Amino acid sequence: MPGIVALLQQAGEQRLLRALDIQFARMVASEEQPGLMLAAACVSAEAGEGHVCLPLAQFTGQTLFDGRQPGLAHQLWLAAGEPDWLSLLAASEAVGDGTTATPLVLHQQRLYLHRMWQYEGKVAQFIVQQAPQAEFDPQRLRDELDRQFGQQPDDWQKIAAAVAITRQIAVISGGPGTGKTTTVAKLLATLLALSNGSLRIRLAAPTGKAAARLTESLGKALQRLEISDEEKQRFPAEATTLHRLLGAVPGSQRMRYHAGNPLHLDLLVVDEASMVDLPMMANLIAALPAQARVIFLGDRDQLASVEAGAVLGDICRCAEAGYSVPRAEQLSRLTGCIIEGQDDPLAPPVRDSICLLRKSYRFDLSSGIGQLALAVNGGDTRQVDKVFAAGFGDIDRFPLASREEYQHLLDACVEGYRGYLGRLASGEEPAKVLEAFGHFQLLCALRAGPFGVAGLNERIEAALQKARLIRRAAGPAGKWYVGRPVMIARNDGALGLFNGDIGIAMQDQEGSLKVFFPLPDGSIKAVQPSRLPPHDTAFAMTVHKSQGSEFVHTLLVLPNQFTPVLTRELVYTAITRAKQRLTLYADAHVLNSAVKMRTLRRSGLVERLTESAGRR
Repeated sequence: MPGIVALLQQAGEQRLLRALDIQFARMVASEEQPGLMLAAACVSAEAGEGHVCLPLAQFTGQTLFDGRQPGLAHQLWLAAGEPDWLSLLAASEAVGDGTTATPLVLHQQRLYLHRMWQYEGKVAQFIVQQAPQAEFDPQRLRDELDRQFGQQPDDWQKIAAAVAITRQIAVISGGPGTGKTTTVAKLLATLLALSNGSLRIRLAAPTGKAAARLTESLGKALQRLEISDEEKQRFPAEATTLHRLLGAVPGSQRMRYHAGNPLHLDLLVVDEASMVDLPMMANLIAALPAQARVIFLGDRDQLASVEAGAVLGDICRCAEAGYSVPRAEQLSRLTGCIIEGQDDPLAPPVRDSICLLRKSYRFDLSSGIGQLALAVNGGDTRQVDKVFAAGFGDIDRFPLASREEYQHLLDACVEGYRGYLGRLASGEEPAKVLEAFGHFQLLCALRAGPFGVAGLNERIEAALQKARLIRRAAGPAGKWYVGRPVMIARNDGALGLFNGDIGIAMQDQEGSLKVFFPLPDGSIKAVQPSRLPPHDTAFAMTVHKSQGSEFVHTLLVLPNQFTPVLTRELVYTAITRAKQRLTLYADAHVLNSAVKMRTLRRSGLVERLTESAGRR
């Protein structure tokens, strides 16, 4: 039988492991330590797949590579000596408990890369050791909440505000239209009134698009509040990206703001928190002043971050225990709402810092988008079929099995993008063109192939050229043309452009081709194409890249064969990008398989939060 290194290389050739995983394994262990080498390769691969750790209870010959290539997995398991993991890892100098500098950390039968163990520990410690907050007079707080929210017996927005005002760390999760931004506007107004307007407030989001949306939606919510102009002036004018907030240093992983140089703020609101990965969350926490409040907003049912971890989802799992009895009583007194507490001394204390919004104000029973999102989120494939069969006017589904159906998809994209290209051709200003581009967007599950971003971008460009909506030159010179939309793929702090920012190529007043980007403050930035960081054409984008955005009309295409990347969370996230209309191109079997498949990110955050409850 081949040796462990040869077998790992076979796994690399079959794309079960990355070259990085194999190199890390060979750095950590020698060929005389085949079990340790296999463990090191797999924990590195787990991090590459977005997992924070490798639970040893799930690390068996049957589960290796998630059941893919069982023959190779069996050979690797035999070559590793069918190890007793706890004994093997505990005896290795490469594995520690986190107190010394070892490549790997073993904690409660979970194996970590050292840096991942540190990140998770920092987040858990921050959540558990919340700093005590200055207490407001309960009657005054109740009066202010009544003034902003009224007096309804089951107002979860009001409860969310009370949760956030009385905790250093608060998490508010809700689906589309549940009023997260409205809630934040009212709770900020309440906090400013209670603090006599002395709070330094910052708003942030993971991407430029999400920051711009937060700025716009909070501005609109602010105009609806019954507060004075003087009070409105105390609100933050705009949101920024987390990278800008922390002062990301171009070309490195360093941040200008950190534990030794904390941010200048009293309260931070982070929107689209489901997109925040574990390393970014740890960096953010490190940069917060000791007494600063932080409010995380997001939808726990959306896709987790592209990088490692599912921090928001993990934290929100703790809400399943309900509020503690004392906390429920406190929130009931402050809001006038009826809240039942749960007596569970082993429940994570963070449960008292979470509020799940339950009512959608955007989607009602007449909304196909809302009904479809509920069915997908519940994993109910029969209900999904019923929703499509019900004749809702805002959703459509088309098969994608033939060449004619694929052409129908391309024709739909041509019509979808005709609007912004028409505005561009008529000479409208860049801001209007950029706004019009956001009315329609094609989303994909994959990056490559005819159903992926790369293949569809090429075909859409050809179709738009044929329809004479764009004019591309032949050869390499045709890469840039008036109307080309691009999405930034790598942060460039020097230019002020960040991953996920979208711009459109247009001629400036001198006739030179520039790429115009909307910034969170509402201004427009023009950049020469040659100066752009890595970027992609954005007629089609992945569902992951669409997070933090909304489009009047969203078109989702799934591949014609099932692949593990297709999950319930991916489909739900794509559906909830649509504000008014959703069109789906997918085989019914592929869609149903995706709805049944849940995304599971392996981490130890919930367990580490629960461990803290047992020590209290």
